Amino acid sequence: MADSDLKPQGDSDFNPPPPTTDFTPAEPLKTSGVAFDADSSPSGDAGSDAGGSKTEQAKQTVKDYSSKYGAQATDKIRTLADTGKERAVGGLDQLSQMINDAAAQVDEKLGGQYGEYARSAAGAVSNFSEQIKGKDVDELLEDARGFVRKSPGVAIGVAAALGFALARIIQSGIDGDGPTGGKA
Repeated sequence: MADSDLKPQGDSDFNPPPPTTDFTPAEPLKTSGVAFDADSSPSGDAGSDAGGSKTEQAKQTVKDYSSKYGAQATDKIRTLADTGKERAVGGLDQLSQMINDAAAQVDEKLGGQYGEYARSAAGAVSNFSEQIKGKDVDELLEDARGFVRKSPGVAIGVAAALGFALARIIQSGIDGDGPTGGKA
């Protein structure tokens, strides 16, 4: 093949046919009930485009269901968070009461000064419980985010301590003999 055989292609060398809307579907598609006429809607109703195409209808259906189920999931999460908040407040109130009850024993065994430390700790737990009661879940989450931003080291330490305590509680439950873990 010589260099003279190769010619650059020009506009006059390639003239595609003009686009048309004429389309003849294959035989299985002709009987499927889907209209291929450019002037009719996919449902076969010529000129009625109120519902849009089937694709648009499907998209809208997906959007409707996703917003519906998204709202339901959000409501369920909020309900669970509120329930968890109530349980946490109840647990903190019980802890405060236990510390208060133990303060009398601390008075007897170690002295009044240490009993006051216990009462002070009980008061701090009770105040914390009251703060939680007075806030909704969104405010509590924002407070937690702010705390982590201000002191990430303390947040990591608290998370590690809680994880350790939770692991010990779970392990003692698995062993089956209470907090001693089955050891005498």
